[in-house]
This record gives sequence, structure tokens and C-alpha cells, in this order.
Amino acid sequence: MIRICLLWGLLSQVCLIQTEDAPQPIPVTTRLFGDTVSLPCPKAESEQFLYWYRQTVGQLPHIVASVSYASEPVLKGEFKNPRFHVEESQYVYNLIIRNISTLDEATYFCGMGTMYGMNYGNATFLAVKGHNHPTLVQQPVSDPVHPGDSVILQCTVLSETCTGEHSVYWFRAGSGESHPGVIYTPGNMSDECKKSPETPSPTQSCVYSLSKNNLSLADAGTYYCAVATCGEILFGNGTNLNIERSLEHVVIGLGVTSVFCVIVIIILVFSRNTKPISEHYKVSVAQHIGHDNSTIKCDQEQDPDTLNYAALHFSERKTKRGRKKRESPQESVYSDVRYSDWD
Repeated sequence: MIRICLLWGLLSQVCLIQTEDAPQPIPVTTRLFGDTVSLPCPKAESEQFLYWYRQTVGQLPHIVASVSYASEPVLKGEFKNPRFHVEESQYVYNLIIRNISTLDEATYFCGMGTMYGMNYGNATFLAVKGHNHPTLVQQPVSDPVHPGDSVILQCTVLSETCTGEHSVYWFRAGSGESHPGVIYTPGNMSDECKKSPETPSPTQSCVYSLSKNNLSLADAGTYYCAVATCGEILFGNGTNLNIERSLEHVVIGLGVTSVFCVIVIIILVFSRNTKPISEHYKVSVAQHIGHDNSTIKCDQEQDPDTLNYAALHFSERKTKRGRKKRESPQESVYSDVRYSDWD
């Protein structure tokens, strides 16, 4: 009995973390500075716990609020202020944030389940736009990219104030991946900012670059730039990096196929031209043979009165003694004498 109790105690402390079977890209919710936003999170009746999390770029998730079975939502830590509130409506728990600012820009998601397992989902990135809000623009890759090439990805921040320390993060979301992963964090990039000659004063631009060398097909995907500047985090719209396969093998295959087709065509042309010649040769030979036969026939059909016959006799030669007489076949020679009247 004691062993069973100990085993039950251990099982009660185990929490299995599960993810959704088919994760989707995180959507973006955009609101203006000072607005109110409501983020929903549905909860099944069988689930005992629900947690709301907030995760800013480069930091671990923080619990915003928790909801236990048959209890009221409880706000945690720095979120215990009137701007944050959780409302329940038909098993849907909405996280409400009032008077939002750029400090509220982050990824919000919820987790629900029991003590034996938790499911996470309903994630969204809250983007706050306001007056004189800096803008981050990512330039697309114009030229086609092939394996082995090099490319430079850029994102530009346009703002009237571009002072202070800036942190830059690059993310890549490949095909089939559920969430982008951090691939580059260069740290402080404040020296990258300078006045933009293409925009009116006092607008300044901050350009951040990511170099990729010796590309392969595994480097394909969407690259996102995130810049923490002026007390807020800016997210780019993403740059699609499509790596095209090399066409060398395709060109070689087409060339070999073309040569083979030309050879086949030449063979067919020669065989077509040779066939009439052989047929003509057969006809000529047949006509020649027919002409000879007709000549012989005509010679045999002469008038019998104009023909003279002569009989030829060949005497047999005696054989010498000691030798057997060998019979030889009798031979007959006919002579044809033609008579013609010269009158």
C-alpha cells in the first residue's frame, strides 16, 4: 500500500508537455497606441488549469494570469495593475489589455490542461502602432539565388529618433517548421544608425544586414528581422529566400536528347531515300530478264522451213587395258542455221 501511495505521489508531480499536432504560424494583431485589445483562449470543460503567458523577444515567457478549476483568474507579478484583466465567457478566457503601449509588444499565448499534461496554443503577436512610431522595412531579394551563391539580407528602421542601444535579432522560418528560430543576435548595433539622405529631416535610418554565404537548399525560408530600439521592439515583414535548383543537369539532359533526336531523324531520312533506289534496281533487272526471255522465245518460234538440221556423230574412244571403262554421259550438240533471203 505504501508503494502505491508513493507511486501516486510521483505521478501527481509529473506534467507532460504536449504541443498541437499541426502548429500554425503565429498571427499578428496590430493595435494603435492607447487602444484596448482582447486576446481569446478557449478552454475545455475537462481541463483543470489555464495560464496566460507573455514572451518578449530574447526573453523567457512570463505568466500573466492563471485560472484554476472553479476559481477566479489571478494576475501575476508585474501584471497586477488595472490595465490587465481576464474575463470568462462560455469557457473562453479573454486576456484584456487596456491603454496599450509599445512596451506591451510581445507574443501572448495560453496553456491549458491537467496535472498530467498541458497543451499550448492560441498564440498571437501584439504589434502597437502610434504617432512617430518607427518603421522597420525588409528589402526583398531581387536576383535569383542558386546553391553556392551568397546573399545579403537587410532591414531598415526609419525613425525621427534613432539614438540609444539597439538589439537586433534574425529569425528563420523554414518550410514545415512551426515557429521561427533565432539564428543571429549581434547585440548592440547603435553605430549602424545614420541620417537617411532619402527622407526629410530629422528622419534617420538604421540599416541592419545579415550575410549568408555558400547557400544550400536547407537555407531556404522566410527571414525575419526584429530590432529593439527606443524602448520598443520592431518586427519586419519578412524576406522570402527561395533557392532555385541548378539548371546544369537539365541543360545537359536536353542537349543529349536533342542530339539523339537528330541522329534518329538522319537515319530515317537515309532509309527513306534508299528504298526507292532498291525498288528501281529490282524493276530494271526484271525488265532485262524479261527481254532476254522474249528474245529466246522469238528465236525458237522461227519458221521451220527456213531451218536446216545437221546430225553430228561422236565416236567413242577405246580405253586402255587395266583401266575400267568409265561411262560418260552422252552429249548432244544442236546447230541452228538460219536462212535469210538476200533478194
